[in-house]
Amino acid sequence: MLEEIATTAQAVVERSAASVVRLGHGRSAACAVIISDRHLVANAHSIGAERMPVRVADGRKLEASVVGVDHDGDLAVLEVADPGPALAYAEAPPAVGSVVFAVGLAANGPRLTAGLVSAIDDAFRGPHGRRIHGSIEHTAPLAPGSSGSPLLDSEGRLLGINTSRLGRGFYVALPADEGFRERLAKLAAGEQLERIRLGITIAPPWIASRMRAAVGLAPHDGLLVREVEEDSPAARSGLAVGDLLVGVDGTELVDPDDLAELIDAAPEHLEFTVLRGEVELAVPIALREG
Repeated sequence: MLEEIATTAQAVVERSAASVVRLGHGRSAACAVIISDRHLVANAHSIGAERMPVRVADGRKLEASVVGVDHDGDLAVLEVADPGPALAYAEAPPAVGSVVFAVGLAANGPRLTAGLVSAIDDAFRGPHGRRIHGSIEHTAPLAPGSSGSPLLDSEGRLLGINTSRLGRGFYVALPADEGFRERLAKLAAGEQLERIRLGITIAPPWIASRMRAAVGLAPHDGLLVREVEEDSPAARSGLAVGDLLVGVDGTELVDPDDLAELIDAAPEHLEFTVLRGEVELAVPIALREG
């Protein structure tokens, strides 16, 4: 059994190591994956400048230009001349219990670890606070500098991009599914992925309750508006600091993540139920101008 695993691991390294690059240098170094004859994919949180030093598997030192960044989705695409072979995508998503491998590029060559998929289609909070859905949770250990490294199946094909530690031996990868590939194609073409923004800063329910009590208002579940950006959909609709968002389109609103998901999936308009002091208002918001 161990011999079989070792043989598979060696084959994975042979098939994939040339498609992994080292991005940046020093303590801020990370990994990136070659996805075409001139494009790399990395985590957005690993991007520190418009141009980044890259070391490829054969030892060459190159410079890559950032062509597109999706901060909320924690993805970035860089362009570089002749980085090496592109990594093939896996033909199917992994199942819980699947054996997976993580391959990085350390100072002295490739680094490989193995583990199991512990959960799929999960969610975690990205670097900008937005929840990212559809993640692959696994147990292949990731050393410092492994952000952006590939998560691979037993054939050495790309299942996802490693992005975060959950602690206690669990790690998260962004799945290399159809949506992932569509985003990469847009980023590689120089398109910026714009997510709809309401244009407010909110306080969670427990803070909202305290602040309402402090000014003598009755407690009520909801999300308290703390800031409203100028010329945002919220500002144009008349939302104001101190408003308590208690519902949207007839659904009770108690969780900031639920609000973000509703906005992401929204049509052109949403109607919010708002408490302004003790007065309940219906506030329609056009999420896009026009």
